[in-house]
Amino acid sequence: MDVILLQDVEKLGLRGDVVGVARGYARNLLLPRKLAEPATPARVAELRRVEAERAKHEARSSDQANEVAEVLTKTVLRFEVKAGPTGALFGSVTPSDVADEIWRARKIRVDRRKVAIDPIKRIGRYAIPIELFEDVQVEVKTLVVPEGGELPPEEELEALEAAEARAEAEADAAQTEAQTAIAEVIAEEEPEEAEPEEAEPEEAEPEGAEPEEAVAEAEPAEPAQEPAAEEPAAEEFGRDLSPPAS
Repeated sequence: MDVILLQDVEKLGLRGDVVGVARGYARNLLLPRKLAEPATPARVAELRRVEAERAKHEARSSDQANEVAEVLTKTVLRFEVKAGPTGALFGSVTPSDVADEIWRARKIRVDRRKVAIDPIKRIGRYAIPIELFEDVQVEVKTLVVPEGGELPPEEELEALEAAEARAEAEADAAQTEAQTAIAEVIAEEEPEEAEPEEAEPEEAEPEGAEPEEAVAEAEPAEPAQEPAAEEPAAEEFGRDLSPPAS
């Protein structure tokens, strides 16, 4: 489905872009988090009208670009943002934010894709490079300050950044140590697999010897014994065998 981005979304697009995304991605992430809205025909038409109006104020030649560059060189952008004690922002300052602020402050239109920065995530002083025309570039001074406060000296900013880097390194080391400890506990609890018993080697038969079964087959079978003749009963020996008297 098509949506209109309400904020810059990394690897997807910049604010105001109309992009096509999977329906589930839009419903489960972009729309609930107010990162996008449905791209209705009326909203798309309105965006195009606003973009066309701003485009009239964009440099269309080298001479115009040089005039714009002269104005922007004297411009200092200021963003007041929520930040933590170490100077890390609770959000970021994006190329779209820079382009919108230039339009608000100077009514000069610059292409958001020509604002050559990654999202800014710390308070500080920045020089943001912007390409105005083919061979015309300018750096715009920009202050990102904590909401309701002012920027500390540069040395203090560097110390805050170093402290945050140390804290992140310690957190990563602690996480790695915890994962290692868990892995060791799991390894100790797992039973060791018993080693398979080695089969006793069979005795090799001497060369040239025939297998026992073959030898048994080769030997002739013993002749079966004939049954012994029955001996005459004892009473037959006492019988009179002489011929009868004439």
